[in-house]
Parts: sequence; structure tokens; C-alpha cells
Amino acid sequence: MERYMRELAKVKTLEPDEEKYLWRQLKSFNDHSARSRLIESYQPLVFKQALPYRDMPDVMDLIQEGTVGLIESVENYDPTRGVAFSLYAVHRIRGRMFDFLRRQGRALPSRDADYSEQADQLSDDGPSVAELVESHVLFDHLHAALERLPHNERTVLESIYIESREATTVAGQLKLSVSHIYRLQKQGIKRIRGMLSRFMKNF
Repeated sequence: MERYMRELAKVKTLEPDEEKYLWRQLKSFNDHSARSRLIESYQPLVFKQALPYRDMPDVMDLIQEGTVGLIESVENYDPTRGVAFSLYAVHRIRGRMFDFLRRQGRALPSRDADYSEQADQLSDDGPSVAELVESHVLFDHLHAALERLPHNERTVLESIYIESREATTVAGQLKLSVSHIYRLQKQGIKRIRGMLSRFMKNF
């Protein structure tokens, strides 16, 4: 853990333009150095999810599982959708960690914890990853906003961002076209941004 913490302290936050460049290099040219840089820069997101379990003897195994979730997220993320990577990745990271905890017979957080503190990452513009992962106060606001969405919009957002389902799967579930799913996704994000905008000005 001490060596991991020393390495974590060396991680430099990506500037927005640099991050966009790295995603373009990875998705367009399969640039392995860009992939490595993205995984490295988002490692603090894994560490944040592991913090509640830092006293576990096998906490490094838990972090390793979370890192696998991070790598899977980097490989599957679509930056053209306009949703911040950290919001997309946190659920895969947690999912990997929770699977590990289940195998160890440990208690898990409630389902409501899935509405994470990364709520303000609905846009790629904003604070650094380090700042975002330190935020705990947005959970209730996001949960309330999701509750107020029309049924289909809420189902789409929860399915794609909470359950990490593909748009085609959600389209089959709701018996809608994939293009309609993307419209519902954009409408839902727009509504949530509007509902959270006043709170975010004071955050």
C-alpha cells in the first residue's frame, strides 16, 4: 500500500485538451501510450472507491479488481457521447470491487450508493478528477433529480450509466429504436443539468 500511495502521488491530472487528445489517439489509432496515460490519470478514482476498505488485509487485491474495472471502462468508453469518463467508469470500478467483496463474504453498500458523488460529471467540462472524487454532497441532489425524470428517460440513464448496459440492449428492453434511446439519453441529461444548475452554482 505504501508503494502504491507513493506512485499515486505522482499522478498528474489531465488538462481538458490533453484528455480529448488522448481519447482521440486511443479510439482512432489504438495508441497504447494514450491508453496507459488515461488509465494512470484515473487511478485516483479507483483509490477513492477503495478508501472505505483501506483497513482490509487484502485491500490491494480490492484495488487491483477496481483497476481491472477502470481498464475495461477505458476500453469501452465512447467519448463522443458527451458524458464524462469518470461518471461512466465509477460504476464498473465499483462493480468489480463489489464482486470481489461478495466472494470474500463481506457486506456491501446499499443500492442507493450507486448514485455516486460523481454526479457533477454529466459534462466533460469541470473540476479535476481529484476534486470530483472528493465530493460527497451531490448524492441526494442527483437521486432526487433522477426520481423526477420521466420513466423512460430515467430508465435509459440508469441502464447506461448505473448498470453499464449498451444502448442496443436498452432499446430492446424498452422496445424503442437505438436513435430514440440516444434522444432520451440527451433529454434526461439536459433535464438533470437544469435541476442541478442552481445547486452547482453554490457548490
